[in-house]
Amino acid sequence: MTDVQQPPTAPATWPARLPFAALSGVRTRRMMALGLDLIAITILFGICFVIVIVLGIPTLGLAWFLIPVLYPAIALFYNGLSISGWHMATPGMRAMDLQMRHADGTRVSFITGAAHAVLFYVSWTLLTPLILLVSLISNDKRCLHDIVAGVVVTRRA
Repeated sequence: MTDVQQPPTAPATWPARLPFAALSGVRTRRMMALGLDLIAITILFGICFVIVIVLGIPTLGLAWFLIPVLYPAIALFYNGLSISGWHMATPGMRAMDLQMRHADGTRVSFITGAAHAVLFYVSWTLLTPLILLVSLISNDKRCLHDIVAGVVVTRRA
């Protein structure tokens, strides 16, 4: 007799097929959430920029080498920490009543949240913004970087 392991099943609370209400208005809300998040990241960048400039004086300018990586680093930690947090959303997503989960319904880890941010910025800058049109033909309104990261954005219940 051989033991065959069954694949892990999704949590009982997560439906296999998302209801219409969970995806209603997600694209528009995501665009508005992105705008709010970019404003918040820019404000954080401004604060950190001033700190790095001030720290550059006693370090004889060595701290100024951090300036080119400052904005991407802030965006990476902002996205990773907030999505893996208790609310499962960035502050912009929370304002727009959205949350992010893995496709199987589990919580998103910091690494997945940070990787999702990297995939978004790579697809936006290196590829083309037209890559976001994948969400128009996807049944669950997922963009290409969502599919690659294995996450889905829904409305809060």
